[in-house]
Amino acid sequence: MTESSDINYSQRASGKRLALFSLLFLALTAVGLYAVYDQFAGRSITFDARLIAPETLLALAGLLLVYFTSDGLRLYFTLRALGHRLPLPAMFRLVFINLFFSNVTPMATGGGFAQIWFLNQHGVPVGRATAATTIRTVLAVLFIFTLTPIFLLTLTSLDGTTIAGDIGTALAIFIVLYLGFFIVLLFRTHWLIGPLTSILKTARRWHLISEQRHRRWQFKARREMLRFSRSFSDYLRGRPVFVWLSVLFTAVFLLSLFSFPALLMASLDYDVDYLVSVGLLVVTTFIMYFSPTPGASGISEGVFGSFFRDILSGNHLILVIVCWRLLTIYLGMIIGLVVLQRELVTNRRRAG
Repeated sequence: MTESSDINYSQRASGKRLALFSLLFLALTAVGLYAVYDQFAGRSITFDARLIAPETLLALAGLLLVYFTSDGLRLYFTLRALGHRLPLPAMFRLVFINLFFSNVTPMATGGGFAQIWFLNQHGVPVGRATAATTIRTVLAVLFIFTLTPIFLLTLTSLDGTTIAGDIGTALAIFIVLYLGFFIVLLFRTHWLIGPLTSILKTARRWHLISEQRHRRWQFKARREMLRFSRSFSDYLRGRPVFVWLSVLFTAVFLLSLFSFPALLMASLDYDVDYLVSVGLLVVTTFIMYFSPTPGASGISEGVFGSFFRDILSGNHLILVIVCWRLLTIYLGMIIGLVVLQRELVTNRRRAG
């Protein structure tokens, strides 16, 4: 990546903007937790020492290891199928950078930009990096969007809820539109060149960019979109072992993600129906995909509280929500912030 494009990225992810989004993330999280505390937990919360028992911490550490490792390996093997090989330490740094950016920017958009920037810094062309991160996302989306309708129809815990009834049609439309966009992105990428060209022409007409920059961006946009289109075909034609491993580790990643609430409840001696717990979290994650808030903050806590209020006692509901988000989001974000700062320092030294 050139120095100017690196500066452009830095401007897009400026410290002030990240600080603002981080504060918004914290504020919305607090609002979501208070709503659960007020509406579903009976204004009750009690710390339970069973959550920090040695056997519980050991089990959670093991699940965390599977969670973070499979997250890195699902992108690693997607890149291998595309003919690129990055060192595993770099892949795991990317896991945490993605966790930080995707949770402090709305609709997880920053996570995508950050991953593409990071991969490009390590020698992967922008088009290939975009293809790899998009394919990884599509694999997860296919799992979640396939399972969500099944759980909506079969889980008795969701009977009579708004999501299973009143807005079922809206959810179906969302699924079709979301998958439709990815189908166009992957199979008919050239359809997007026209709209992108129009956007750049409009920016030039309004004097937002210079004529020289307009020509340069148009050329690069066409080139990278064509590279992206070829990359997906290359992925499907890649070594079958790498393709299947990318699918396998996507499944392992999602299963580990969906298993945290069940493990937390089991540590509190609840009689856990594992399939019900996983199903409720699949639907929760599905809703989080459409949340406009950073990291689905506020919404994720509210939805989780609504779904699990009949399973958990009021004094444990907030406790489990905080632990669930701490393990799957907050911890990774903190590590990601540290890793990002080290990456930026390293890049400045290289540039100097």
